[in-house]
Amino acid sequence: MHKKWWTLLGVCGGTFMLLLDTTIVYVVMPPVQEDLKASFSDLQWVIDGYALALAALLLTSGTLADRFGRRRLYAIGVGIFTVGSLLCGLAVSPLMLILSRVLQGVGGSVMFATGLALLAGSFQGKERGMAFGVWGMVTGLASAIGPVAGGVIANGIDWRGIFLVNVPIGLAVAAIVALRVDESKAPFVRKLDWPGFVLFTTGLTSLIYGLIRVGETSWTENTALTALLGGTALLIAFLVVEARSEQPMFDLSLFRIPTFVGGSIAAFAMNGSLFAMFLFLAIHFQEVLGYSSMEAGLRLLTASVSMLFASIIAGKLSSKIQPRYLIGVGLLLVGAALVWMRGVSATTEWTHFIPGFVLGGIGAGLVNPPLASTAVGVVDLSRSGMASGVNGTFRQLGVSASVAVLGSVFASIITGKLSDGLAGVPELADRSEGLAALVRAGEIDAAVASTPEKYHGTVEQLAVAGFSDGINTLVTIAAVLALAGGLLALALIRPKDFKPMPQPPKPAEDTEAAKDTEAAKESAPADGPRQSGDPVKA
Repeated sequence: MHKKWWTLLGVCGGTFMLLLDTTIVYVVMPPVQEDLKASFSDLQWVIDGYALALAALLLTSGTLADRFGRRRLYAIGVGIFTVGSLLCGLAVSPLMLILSRVLQGVGGSVMFATGLALLAGSFQGKERGMAFGVWGMVTGLASAIGPVAGGVIANGIDWRGIFLVNVPIGLAVAAIVALRVDESKAPFVRKLDWPGFVLFTTGLTSLIYGLIRVGETSWTENTALTALLGGTALLIAFLVVEARSEQPMFDLSLFRIPTFVGGSIAAFAMNGSLFAMFLFLAIHFQEVLGYSSMEAGLRLLTASVSMLFASIIAGKLSSKIQPRYLIGVGLLLVGAALVWMRGVSATTEWTHFIPGFVLGGIGAGLVNPPLASTAVGVVDLSRSGMASGVNGTFRQLGVSASVAVLGSVFASIITGKLSDGLAGVPELADRSEGLAALVRAGEIDAAVASTPEKYHGTVEQLAVAGFSDGINTLVTIAAVLALAGGLLALALIRPKDFKPMPQPPKPAEDTEAAKDTEAAKESAPADGPRQSGDPVKA
């Protein structure tokens, strides 16, 4: 098998593993919470710690890959991710799990930043479109089966199994990359942008911490406010530094290309809408509807199957239909699906979500394959690492920022519901904050049991109503994000912005034949080739 196909296998294997771990954790959050005695904010950090590390390090990883070699960095990333997965499976506390997830994110960032660049360097012409199509289908498959795989593994083995399964896969991918993938580097090496890296990482972490902290306290709490303002200031400083740097890790001139802007917005909107909602829907299915991890995962399979089939179709159509239509229409379908999911009440069964899951899965499946080619299709090969890193950054920013914002809104709605509902109950009015904290953490039964028996029905009713109102609000916010992303993708992504694909070199025999033909033309008489019957010149 040619090395380029081994490259495709290695990149797709690593991508499958790192994207699977973005969604596979959603349905195991309640078991993790129970086993490790984690709070709701701990659960948010299990998701956001991974996504933040991915987002914060993708740009630097792309620069390192361009400098030291994409194959080398990809192999290092696989190794770090595999070690992080092992530590996640061995975690004995929420802090250890969160830090191990961050380590996974560090390895994943290196893999994600270099994967598309490896493909872009190994495939040319129509084969590149095919390779990106396969990669897009793999991303769709990983995102689709994550919740189901998480439920099956957690139910059949233990929640730790969702991380430990990465170890043999990581070892196999590392072997393929080390033995069968060619090295590639950028022809012009850029300097490492340490000021930009520090400002971006600290600013982003501070901002996300502030958003999560708001959900625990309020928007006016000193720590939350300081983190939000500090994070915003650091990110503004980052943009100023990048604009003045000769060799920035984040080349702001890329945003002069409308298609690049549209692709970045689409990446943020896709991951920040439907994929972020999977976390809250999985919690709702388990805590309100009473399903196990596997049962919740199987119900999310409705979205997974439609996403998978749509990804396969979109992969085949990516070379025939303009990316703007697949991406834009796909996001509009996701937005419509989320609107369809509204109307949740205390008596709503999971079947209410089926139409939205099917439509949303189709939309997400249409987006992923062309989004990959859009990321690197508007720049030359020397900047493919940076372009891939920026696109991946926006994907992970969508998850981390959305989970933080939606989580804060969700917590606020539940707290408000219980505070208002218990305001007239003297025995419980001053306990509403503590009860809300238990409900936010998914411990509805514990919240109910901690109150006098005569109030059990009231507390349970308020808790379920808070969950239902929260889900309705969250799907509305996510729908607005997806619809806005779809419209902007249609408006900004333009065919003329894409660079011509380099064509594969012609076979040697064709080249020799062309030379012989040219030589024959040069040796022929000026008045044309000799015809039959013409006299032979002496």
